[in-house]
Amino acid sequence: MLLLGIILFGMLIGAGAQYILNGIHRPIDWTTALISGLVGSFVGGMLLSLIGGDGLALRPSGILGSLVGALIVTAGMGWYQSRKA
Repeated sequence: MLLLGIILFGMLIGAGAQYILNGIHRPIDWTTALISGLVGSFVGGMLLSLIGGDGLALRPSGILGSLVGALIVTAGMGWYQSRKA
């Protein structure tokens, strides 16, 4: 059940990052949302939570870090895909 919650949280954070970067005019790519959400949550969320002194508990600093990490990963993936094309 915890794994399902982590995957769902990652997808929501990744979808939010795509929404912030692309606006409402482009549909959400759920594969990219899953990847960027999970990677961004792991890197950004853990880093900001540990820097903020919150440990690994679910706190606002971790959620904000997850979103920032997902934004960076989504922007990087978009840059790579546009360069590849």
